Amino acid sequence: MLAVLLALAAAAGYGGSDYAAGLAARRASVVRVTVLVELTSAALLMCVIPFISSQTPSLSSVLWGIAAGTSGVAGAMALYLGFRHAAFSVASSISAVGSAAFSVLAGVALGEQPSALSLAGIALALPAIVAVSAPASRQAQDAALPRQQGQGPVTKERGLEPAGGSGGSPPRTSTRGSRGRLAAPGRQGHAVGVGLGLAAGAGFGMFFIGLNQAGSVNDLWPIVISQLAALVTVVCVAAATRDLGLPPAGARRLSVITGVIGATGTTMFFLSTHHGLLAVTAVITSLYPAVTIVLARVVSGERLTALRITGLSLAAASVALIAAGGTS
Repeated sequence: MLAVLLALAAAAGYGGSDYAAGLAARRASVVRVTVLVELTSAALLMCVIPFISSQTPSLSSVLWGIAAGTSGVAGAMALYLGFRHAAFSVASSISAVGSAAFSVLAGVALGEQPSALSLAGIALALPAIVAVSAPASRQAQDAALPRQQGQGPVTKERGLEPAGGSGGSPPRTSTRGSRGRLAAPGRQGHAVGVGLGLAAGAGFGMFFIGLNQAGSVNDLWPIVISQLAALVTVVCVAAATRDLGLPPAGARRLSVITGVIGATGTTMFFLSTHHGLLAVTAVITSLYPAVTIVLARVVSGERLTALRITGLSLAAASVALIAAGGTS
């Protein structure tokens, strides 16, 4: 039960950080937002972990932590690029399902044996993730477009499309239609977006697996190591793209909030994997889109479609089955 609660806390952390980061990325470059997010998370963890972690990480733990951090950032970058080709909800739902499925398969391959009820809950979680991440109807999207003009492209969950290029320059628009990036992608672009969504899911799945393999509950250094690896990776990308700098004030505040909540979510996930099975905790954590959708409904007033309400119900049933089945 403790593992389930920790995984739920991780999902809440990731869902909340996605919402804050989505708001930030509407106002600034994704690269600059990501750099500040990773810097905040690394600084926060460095201020806390040395005082509560009594063990020195082994070489294996360090390597797994580095693999987790670089994989997580690579997955995020793949997802961001996927949003340039396919609808936001399409790429995000594929990545969420991909990370959950990848983690389950890895957990079983590592010798984990979830109970029958837990397996039923895991199976129920996959359609729940798809449902809560499903796009709104075309009519709903068209109705929302006038309110979005001047705010940049719609952002969603881990895919954060900047409102402009480097340094917050004016948003670029497409010559294919007056809606710019909001125009529906073609079939070829959609296929590319799906492929990038799968790549993002693999990256996030490897992030989950890396943290699970990196160390025990008594040693939290792997979290810091993964965060530092992620920071170095995204700083290198920012330097290579000449987009190294701070986002504007409003996005800066949201980026810091994202870093704090995200670091908390990562810590909760790390602890959950060492109190229960990776195949279970990773699936529960992958329900984070439900949190993002609820926040968007309560804070931003976005409508909940019938499909998303169904997804939230399936998610609740999934967690109940997993908790009833046990995680140890």
